[in-house]
Amino acid sequence: MSLFLIAALPFLGAVFPALLIRAGRNVAASSAGLTTFLALAGLLIHIPTVMRGELVTAHFDWIPGLGLNAHFMLDGLGLLFASLILGIGLLIILYARFYLTREDPMGQFYSYLLLFQGAMLGIVLSDNILLLLIFWELTSLSSFLLIGYWKHLPEGRQGARMALAVTGSGGLAMIAGMLILGHIVGSYDLSDILQNKELIQSSPLYLPALILILLGCFTKSAQFPFHFWLPHAMAAPTPVSAYLHSATMVKAGLFLMARMWPVLAGTQEWFYIVATTGLLTMLIGAVIALMKDDLKALLAFSTVSHLGLITMLLGFGTEIAAVAAVFHIINHATFKAALFMTAGIVDHEAHTRDIKRLGGLRHLMPVTFTIGTIAALSMAGIPPFNGFLSKEMMLEETVHTVWNNSHYLVPGLALIAALFSAAYSFRFISHVFLGPQRDDYPTTPHDPGAGMWLAPAFLVVLVVAIGLFSKAIVGPLVAIASSAVIGSEDLPYYSLKLWHGFTPALYMSIIAVIGGMFLLGFHGYLERLWNALPRPEAKTIFDAVIGAMTALSRWITDKLHNGVISRYAVIFIAFTVGLGYYAFSTGSIGVPTRIPLPAPIIPIIGWICLVGATLAIMYFHRNRLLSLVLIGVVGLIVSMAFNYLSAPDLALTQISVETVSMILLLLSLNFLPTETPWDSSARRRWRDAAISVVAGLGTGGLIYALMMRDFAFPTISDFHLANSYEGGGGTNVVNVILVDFRGFDTFGEIIVLGIAALVIFSLTEGVLATKVRAYLLNRKPHWPQSGDAHPMMMVVVTRVMMPIALMVGAYIFFRGHNQPGGGFIAGLIVAIAFLMQYMASGFTWAAERQRFYYHATIGWGVLIAAATGLGAWFNNKPFLTSDFGYLHWPPLEEFEWATAMLFDTGVFLAVLGAVMLALESLSRFAWQPGIAQEHAMDINPQREEEDAEETQQEKEA
Repeated sequence: MSLFLIAALPFLGAVFPALLIRAGRNVAASSAGLTTFLALAGLLIHIPTVMRGELVTAHFDWIPGLGLNAHFMLDGLGLLFASLILGIGLLIILYARFYLTREDPMGQFYSYLLLFQGAMLGIVLSDNILLLLIFWELTSLSSFLLIGYWKHLPEGRQGARMALAVTGSGGLAMIAGMLILGHIVGSYDLSDILQNKELIQSSPLYLPALILILLGCFTKSAQFPFHFWLPHAMAAPTPVSAYLHSATMVKAGLFLMARMWPVLAGTQEWFYIVATTGLLTMLIGAVIALMKDDLKALLAFSTVSHLGLITMLLGFGTEIAAVAAVFHIINHATFKAALFMTAGIVDHEAHTRDIKRLGGLRHLMPVTFTIGTIAALSMAGIPPFNGFLSKEMMLEETVHTVWNNSHYLVPGLALIAALFSAAYSFRFISHVFLGPQRDDYPTTPHDPGAGMWLAPAFLVVLVVAIGLFSKAIVGPLVAIASSAVIGSEDLPYYSLKLWHGFTPALYMSIIAVIGGMFLLGFHGYLERLWNALPRPEAKTIFDAVIGAMTALSRWITDKLHNGVISRYAVIFIAFTVGLGYYAFSTGSIGVPTRIPLPAPIIPIIGWICLVGATLAIMYFHRNRLLSLVLIGVVGLIVSMAFNYLSAPDLALTQISVETVSMILLLLSLNFLPTETPWDSSARRRWRDAAISVVAGLGTGGLIYALMMRDFAFPTISDFHLANSYEGGGGTNVVNVILVDFRGFDTFGEIIVLGIAALVIFSLTEGVLATKVRAYLLNRKPHWPQSGDAHPMMMVVVTRVMMPIALMVGAYIFFRGHNQPGGGFIAGLIVAIAFLMQYMASGFTWAAERQRFYYHATIGWGVLIAAATGLGAWFNNKPFLTSDFGYLHWPPLEEFEWATAMLFDTGVFLAVLGAVMLALESLSRFAWQPGIAQEHAMDINPQREEEDAEETQQEKEA
């Protein structure tokens, strides 16, 4: 099975639970389980290949020039994490089916779970850091949905927001670090980055990249001081907690540290940052876990502690420590998932997670007691369970680690953390299951059905089996995953067995177990001391930081974003001018290499008219109609300039757009006062004028400087001119650019144009459904109206010109690939032809004769353009690559046939539909005496008087 399909299956399968929930909870759960099982089966197919040390890859080059490639790879490390994600995910799906109640929307839960599962799979299978970053952020978003699944709980909503804020912020930092790393290597593919250790570590950007990447890893894996979000995520349902803590989310940071270990580890910076953070997290999490009375909180902080343990091992930078980290990732996933499910069973049956209200459950829940005890003993590091083996390897590595010339600091603190770890594990067993049976449980607990305990029971079987037969069961997986971490198949010597003789690690382990029992015996005294000690509360600090940042953001927003567009324009233009001046003054520009061309009298006259019209717009801008006429003059002169400078395509487009825009603006101005009020003081106008003059002179000076100099490198225009006919089959370079070289831009533009027209239609529809329509239709015109709304001369002329205009549009369309024209210009010309009918004969007359819907015209245009672009894929060419050939149909001469014509057809239809829909929508507001009288009864005289008073008050103000 392709890695593409394995990564995509959870996303595809996420649709089905939400749809199939109506068929029953079992059907929804089965669809989720089947999706995960298929992905797991596809993964297992690749095990023989990976075990041989080979790399499974899947490549799709999207935009190679920018490094945006959908590359996936599967090695030993990816196989380990993908197996945990899918294997434990399958068990969680089974467990959740019986854990969630009928009131819980189960279809929604499984959809969220599969989205999260797919995001995690994407992280561990990605061979491109840009693709990895996308999946990384998807884990934050999907975990937000899972943690806040119980939306009725305030703590659930707050926990989801806290997790998103912390992990999302770290993700932003990591994006910057990854981009720096890709810049150093010159590639964004992980397989390339992992081969350039010397290049990365010798770069001056190594430390910034390291810190930024580690920020993303630490926040995701809840390392100190970002550990506080993880316990608050316990407001989620227990299946979510079990999945997040064992195989996903928090393991993403560990995975990335392990993945980048070959190129980032081995330096003093790596050791002191990663190992120290992991050690502190391990110790702090263990101490806090012992003091928690909530079962899930205890397990949450124990997860923090064990994540710190793995981080510390990776931070040591030695190969054997990396092997120990890989081994403990497996062990932690098995016993921690089982423990969370056990806590969920206790909560589900006893209706409480408060340890002080529990005890004696071994008599009432023997199956749950057995599962929980084995898993907790493994977490404590008691033989013969798997947690003991990796804990021994960890303690052995600490003995050989020197921190700032101290041989005792690291092993001493690790021993204390192991001691507290044993203590909270023993507390989980004794305070929940041991002791006398109580008679004040919230409800009488009992073992649940097999549906809830089968999944954790399977995991504890693995806990025992790995502890007893680790070499046979997980030995090959540990070896191949460790080889991927250290970047070499030559592994250091290690032994996955229970007995290694009398070693320092064994003595430390004995001390930790005995000390843990001692701490448990004095837990009451320690708890009272803990509660009496002043200590910072992470949630309080987080809320204060978020509150301060919110207040600062509001202050900045209130100061800068006051809704006045002139202020935004001043800030933007002034900043641009300043930045441009700095770049020009600090840069280097050569002497001019060209001489100015002579300027004939006609262009000079046109330039004077252009400048004069522009200045007149500034002076008469309060008169809306006059300003619009002057804008039309500017557009006309610009069109003439395009034509004079040998750009007939641009001239045709400009004059067509000007015509349509003028009519659209005239319709809009029909609903506005004739003049705008003075909204700026004289001082502000002079300020704006000064900034505008400086910006205009700077832009003109820059253009002049560029036109007076030759470029030292070939321009893109040379490429287009050389390849227009050979590559696109057209001699009109502009049209070939629009439909081939930059066809994707054109495709996006017609979509945006269609969306804009639909928005205008929706807004007018909303207005037409209210009494505002009556006010608009009965408003008094600003000028005297002609007695003849539709002059006969204009009606006759427009109807005669209609077929001629359509023929011109068709001619412009068909000649566009080789001569000035094309679908965009043709669409505007035909739109103008239709528009003339509305203007001459009226909206009602034209609407009655309309034979096609403009909405459908837009849709068909976009679909035809998309289908043309997709056709290139079937020929293994990039999207929207055109093709052409020559046909000979007797008695016609041989002529060219290009697929670009189909794309241009889509452009033509989209432009025509968008323009006509927008103009038709606004036309319905036009003042029409007959319709106005029909709606006169809808007018409220009292409301008119109130509106008049409000208008007068606004004018006075």
